[in-house]
Amino acid sequence: MEHTHEHKKRPYMWVFLWLAVLTAIEVGVASLGLDKTIQIILLAVLAAAKAILVALFYMHLRYDKSILAIIGGFPFFLAVIMALIILADRTLVGGLIGG
Repeated sequence: MEHTHEHKKRPYMWVFLWLAVLTAIEVGVASLGLDKTIQIILLAVLAAAKAILVALFYMHLRYDKSILAIIGGFPFFLAVIMALIILADRTLVGGLIGG
């Protein structure tokens, strides 16, 4: 099956600029000296946004069938759930025990 999509260079440059801006924000968040839990949450959200941009535009998932987005999104959803569980464990248990 042949995919014939007209890809313009302009969206790629905008995505590149957004990735650069998000990276600069990540560097800023890392150097602010915030509480570790807040810092981890912010950096994870920024990393997820960058991963979504790369998957949609550079991996061309934006132009593929939606079943591929579901197949690709399900492991991402599971990773978010796992990260939230670990974060809750670190925050609640670590805060109570002091670990």
